[in-house]
Amino acid sequence: MEKQNKVSVITLGCSKNTVDSERLMKQIQLNNISMTKHPEEADTVIINTCGFIEAAKEESINTILNAVALKKEGRLKKVIVAGCLSERYKEELIKDIPEVDIYFGTENYEGIINELGGTLKYNLLGERLISTPSHFAYLKISEGCDHPCSFCAIPLIRGKHKSKPIDELIKETEFLAANNTKELILIAQDTTDYGKDIYGKRKLVELLQGLSKVAGIEWIRIMYAYPSRFQTDVIEEIAFNQKICNYIDIPLQHISDNVLYSMRRGVTGAQIKILLQELKQKIPDITLRTTFIVGYPNETEKEFSELCDFIKEIQFDRIGTFTFSVEDNTASYILGDPVARDVKEERKETLMEIQKEISLEKNSLFVGKKLKVLVEDIEGDFYIGRSYRDAPEVDGEVLIPNKNGLLKIGDFYNVKVYDYNEYDLYAAVIENNGSNK
Repeated sequence: MEKQNKVSVITLGCSKNTVDSERLMKQIQLNNISMTKHPEEADTVIINTCGFIEAAKEESINTILNAVALKKEGRLKKVIVAGCLSERYKEELIKDIPEVDIYFGTENYEGIINELGGTLKYNLLGERLISTPSHFAYLKISEGCDHPCSFCAIPLIRGKHKSKPIDELIKETEFLAANNTKELILIAQDTTDYGKDIYGKRKLVELLQGLSKVAGIEWIRIMYAYPSRFQTDVIEEIAFNQKICNYIDIPLQHISDNVLYSMRRGVTGAQIKILLQELKQKIPDITLRTTFIVGYPNETEKEFSELCDFIKEIQFDRIGTFTFSVEDNTASYILGDPVARDVKEERKETLMEIQKEISLEKNSLFVGKKLKVLVEDIEGDFYIGRSYRDAPEVDGEVLIPNKNGLLKIGDFYNVKVYDYNEYDLYAAVIENNGSNK
């Protein structure tokens, strides 16, 4: 192959986009095309965009415009745009930013590789060039979504739910484990729907059991579990499978029946509470993470107050909060955006203040307790680690004093907690190794 220019891939948005970029980068590598992490050193930049909510769209557009500016200055030869924003608004983008050389949608690996002068290696599509620290990796178990949530554009962008076969996911996990991955983080638009399209029934438990057998994988973490489809056997598998972290991410979005009904979530507030109660009863030390949307068009002060009371009642370990964003062609588009932006921001801040107090109280309960921690980095006088309670990039951390520099990044250590703040724990190493949970 003729010698290629240097390529840099910029990934925006969620962890699902991260996996797409990692697969693309592996294909670029397999075609002997030079890569760099630094766009300013590249001849060609590929921007894997996000188009989920307004803030993400703005970030994607600004990144495209910055790349185009570099091209105009002669510092870049080619700008390629792919991903969710490009999938959803390709025609508008071609019209508004014609300086981009070519636009692709989601997962169009072949088109991008061909544009770079290479050929797609179909038999190696499961391989990835890991962009996260090697000791953890995301495993995207399905693509698309069948839920009709009124606020969400994902089905418009990614299409219907499509599971990846268990044997392929195990093979991908074996590849990851061979490259030092110890923590596997399961992601999808809805992990609880896994398997229904190709097996005729949901098979998340069977997948978890298969992945648990892969040598080298010590932690498996489940993200993006939809509340209306959460099966009892999944709860039991988390409780008894030593490799599965006692942690679950369940995006609830709201608790008011009025809001949930308008959101088309397919679940009531009472059903949500029953599910959370069952999780807490069967897995006493479960870490519960969720996300909420504030400022939805029919969220009055009454519904918002109900949400605040719910958070105080359940005492979640982690929450994320988003303000409602009007999205074209979604069911909620006709409702408009009647809640003022400053009201949305105030509600968001209120939720996070409530959660800050809850988190502080919960963290205080860990003083004197032992935890298994995966050490990830060194910052100043501390090693930065995560326990089973902490997903990377979104949760808290465990800070361990760096007294002698003997800890190894990417290894597990047993620690004893001695202090805390609203978000993080402080702990000292007591011994290496220990139980998986």
